[in-house]
Amino acid sequence: MIATHFIGGALIAEGEVGESLNPADQTVLGQFYCGSAELVDQAAGHARAAFFGLDWAANPRLRGQVLTEIANQMEAEKDSIADLIVLENGKLRKEAIGETIGAISETRYYAGLARNIRGTMQEVLPGQMSLFHREPAGVAGIIVPWNAPVTLLMRSLAPALAAGCTCVVKPAAQTPLVHAKIMACIQKSPSLPKGVINSVNENGIDVGKAMVASPDIDVISFTGSSRTGQAIMAGAAGTLKRVGLELGGKAPAVVFEDADIDKAVTELTYGSLNMAGQICVAAARFLVHSSIAEDFGNRMVAAYKAIKVGPGNHPSSTMGSLIDIENQSRLIRIIEKAGDEGTMLLRGGWEGKGAFLTPTLFRTNDTASSLVQDELFGPIVSLETFEDEAEAVSKANATSYGLAASVFTRDGARAIRVSRAIRSGTVWINAHLRLFAEAETGGFGKSGLGRLHGPEGLNDFLETKHIYMEQGRI
Repeated sequence: MIATHFIGGALIAEGEVGESLNPADQTVLGQFYCGSAELVDQAAGHARAAFFGLDWAANPRLRGQVLTEIANQMEAEKDSIADLIVLENGKLRKEAIGETIGAISETRYYAGLARNIRGTMQEVLPGQMSLFHREPAGVAGIIVPWNAPVTLLMRSLAPALAAGCTCVVKPAAQTPLVHAKIMACIQKSPSLPKGVINSVNENGIDVGKAMVASPDIDVISFTGSSRTGQAIMAGAAGTLKRVGLELGGKAPAVVFEDADIDKAVTELTYGSLNMAGQICVAAARFLVHSSIAEDFGNRMVAAYKAIKVGPGNHPSSTMGSLIDIENQSRLIRIIEKAGDEGTMLLRGGWEGKGAFLTPTLFRTNDTASSLVQDELFGPIVSLETFEDEAEAVSKANATSYGLAASVFTRDGARAIRVSRAIRSGTVWINAHLRLFAEAETGGFGKSGLGRLHGPEGLNDFLETKHIYMEQGRI
């Protein structure tokens, strides 16, 4: 299999050829054509011509129909999509099927919202009418990460299309075959006009930089690291384009002394190790009341030791691989640092073949440490303690991230009080890692700008136009 670009309704086989590897065994899965700034110019030109030359922006029923057709195509291929995610991304089969079903749900959700975008009207003074029209922002550039290449594609693409934008998409270099599979589903949509959706594969950082700088792209929707998000904001300054950024996280899980510890351990094992911890809302810090910290730590160590790391398509595996050997090496260096700076409760590692890594849990109370401050993006979690509610909130807010958090307690009033005090876009109570198409996600601080999912997910792709008229002058 070789993944091509998709520009102006045609498959484009152009550029150097790269290889896509299975992270579990390092075998070659297929190839992909690498993109270029010139191909971005072509794709953006087709998207802009479609935006201004077609009735796409003014036809919500057509947009809803196209999104429904895309969802139907993905549903028909959901098993083969999930199989390919497992091979190219490394995650468990159940995680891959969950991702695929989530993407289908997202697409159907915005198919409905496409027909429900409404403006408002205000009579400022008698006979003086202001109409406020919600209309598409133009051409949207969508930059997709590798950790959830299907869900996070549709999380931006679906609202962009629903709003009436035309699009240029850049997939991650690590998952071009999965992306090509989704593009094949999109191409089968019989109602999709040519040029509305275009896609250019990555080649290093050239394609992304060209999209950010392009005067023909009006909006950038990016999911990825905070460092790259900062570079995108700087790169977009030249054209003053809008940017929507869903960036890094360092999610604290606050466990009070009255919590159901069994439930907390179950939720946080899942919440910290889903996708091998390579998810921005993963539980990355366990903040535990000092009176239960030893018991909680022992239970988490037992739960982590029970994890069976292996290929995502093996029935016995309970955690899949990392995305590649490079990230495995990076995380092993971090584990060494954790052993030097904190108390190691469980040391992870891997000596066999493939980009695998067993979980690590270490104890620290140094909130200034880079291990606490930085997003590690892997199965490495810190355990910190607190004495009272005020300290718990203070420590939860002690990083520059604010994407997600969770609170475990049987006290309902405290659960709401602490959830309100934590500066985070999402706070789960007695749970972790619950994401829905209907519920907005996004962050405070270095975790980004804007919101995705839900009705607010349309906002990055819409402009408000004021149209004024006076009675008797028309």
